[in-house]
Amino acid sequence: MNRKILGFLAALVLAGIGTTALVAYVQSAKNEAVAGEALVDVYVVSETIPKGTPVADITDSVDVSRVPAKVVAADAVTDLDGLGDDLVAAVDLQAGEQLLNSRLVSANRLSRATVPAGLQELTVSLDPTRAVGGALNVGDTVGVVLSFEPFDLPDTDNQSANMTHLTFHKVLVTAVQFAEGEAPSTNEDGDESADDETEAEPAPTNQVLVTLALSSPQVEQVVFAAEFGHIWLTAENADADESGTGVITLGEVYGPGVLP
Repeated sequence: MNRKILGFLAALVLAGIGTTALVAYVQSAKNEAVAGEALVDVYVVSETIPKGTPVADITDSVDVSRVPAKVVAADAVTDLDGLGDDLVAAVDLQAGEQLLNSRLVSANRLSRATVPAGLQELTVSLDPTRAVGGALNVGDTVGVVLSFEPFDLPDTDNQSANMTHLTFHKVLVTAVQFAEGEAPSTNEDGDESADDETEAEPAPTNQVLVTLALSSPQVEQVVFAAEFGHIWLTAENADADESGTGVITLGEVYGPGVLP
């Protein structure tokens, strides 16, 4: 056989032996490195989980995987039984990623509306009669009425008049919370349930927590009213007429000129 052919074949054989030896060495080194690390059970998403999916359904779409501790995310879920029943996926969870506690939030938090730029959130606790009977939903806009009983005026023996004013218009409601078991029931489309053949849902009896998106000056005014006066909310949609309002005292409540 030609020497060149023999040399070529020998080179191929040597290359194959070298490659095999290199692969074996790398795999051996990898196995030795992993063998010295602690392995931890984590839950890995097996199929895409849409945003808003409850924990009860999330557990059907994850698998347990044992991985080296050094690759486990700091907030990885390691115990499904320890998750709260009210949690839902805060974002779409993609197949192959670790299930993280930071990507699970309470259903109430997920339903919060986005706060417009430049505004901040403030929660007021109101009797249902002062909050449209509790029939407010996230995303609604409200009018904010501030009402005050007489104050002692400084450096005098006089008092201010009783005053009421529809002070702010079309304020965004970013969250509504009811006492447990008192939230109005909703259908699958998110609307309050209504059945012409049944009685209406009973009104909530406890306080309603309504979170509003307000500017900084509005925050101060609403807090002052919560501390020293009264707050009422109106259901004020985009078409509501804002004209004709003013500070109302006893002298104006029946119209100008009625009372002396």
